[in-house]
Amino acid sequence: MDKKIKIYAEILEDEALKQFNDAMELECNVQGALMPDAHTGYTLPIGAVIKSKGKIFPSYVGYDIGCGMCGVKLDIYKKDLDLERLKQFILETIPLGSSRHHKAQDCEIDSLDRVSSFTKNKFEQMGRFQIGTLGGGNHFIELGTAKDEKVWIIIHSGSRGFGHKIAEYYMKLAVTKSIDRSIFSKEFEDKNQDFKKYNPNGFEKSKIKYIDRSIEKYLKNSLEGHYALDINSQDGQDYISDMNCALEFALANRKAMIEKIVSHLENPKELMFINTNHNHAEMLEDDFVIHRKGATHANLGYYGVIPGNMKDGSFVVIGKGCKESLNSSSHGAGRVLSRKQAKLKLDLDEFHESMREIVTNHSDDTLDESEKAYKNIFEVMELQKDLLEVVDHVKPFLNIKG
Repeated sequence: MDKKIKIYAEILEDEALKQFNDAMELECNVQGALMPDAHTGYTLPIGAVIKSKGKIFPSYVGYDIGCGMCGVKLDIYKKDLDLERLKQFILETIPLGSSRHHKAQDCEIDSLDRVSSFTKNKFEQMGRFQIGTLGGGNHFIELGTAKDEKVWIIIHSGSRGFGHKIAEYYMKLAVTKSIDRSIFSKEFEDKNQDFKKYNPNGFEKSKIKYIDRSIEKYLKNSLEGHYALDINSQDGQDYISDMNCALEFALANRKAMIEKIVSHLENPKELMFINTNHNHAEMLEDDFVIHRKGATHANLGYYGVIPGNMKDGSFVVIGKGCKESLNSSSHGAGRVLSRKQAKLKLDLDEFHESMREIVTNHSDDTLDESEKAYKNIFEVMELQKDLLEVVDHVKPFLNIKG
């Protein structure tokens, strides 16, 4: 069967292309696309979209389930704001990086009554303390203005450690279900023939323990790989329910931060609210699944927010419903330098100068979030002009990094 493949990226590492090709060699994966911001990820490139038949891959969604963007347009102007005071308020009230709230937060997640006991426990242990927290890496809180000068709040964040635990649990499960236990069984039998001869009962018990330890050791070494769950199995259905819970959690997390900032701004009128996530699996008819890993919905008429970098801000867009891209677009600019490479190669003085007119919490430690660590966002947007329409460009005047 001929498979439909479309690559929009012009800058792409060999490893990212190999990851994508490896995925598309699987019989169940019937269509794929790589967005303009694509780059090497875990198992699958960031910026990959894969359509599968009957299978769902936890590793294709990744660790930060529901990571995405919220954009809120407010009926106020930059001149109405005390930016230094606002910056301090955010730093004092919204936990950044790995930090979380000391007390459990009030949060109603409707899908909690439909999830596994594992996910319910993780919500009580972690989730209630992580609602309204930003996280680290490239997550940010940004305020800026577009062409009409009205203020936008743009937030990039996900499901935090709560979603990470869900992802890890099901990635392990998918690997475990795929492992051929007979390989480890044969290893044990080849090494313990005398044991089997003189103590067959003890041999069988020891073999089971050996197989379990071998699988556990395998899981500790790596969860990378194209391991799937059948979407009609109990495990597959459990993952779908728990993933959807993490999607709901990620939205609630972004909303909690927005509500806190809006309250500080004395509750101006909300003119527009946009939410879109870029790490998820979408269920279609006839047992088809679309996995988006670092890719944004771009269905016809669907509003989205695509971030560029700390300096160049974000784009408000409307999807054009392109079938070749599986109704998807990029989720950002995409890295050209790893975090380690950025800190080795980029110039600190240039980085600080580029952020001179933006109120930020940036420091020497956030050099890996410099605009030069990413692809040129304007070129990325040009590469996907057939996938979406740019409605507005929100230029930042305040940026808080996790």
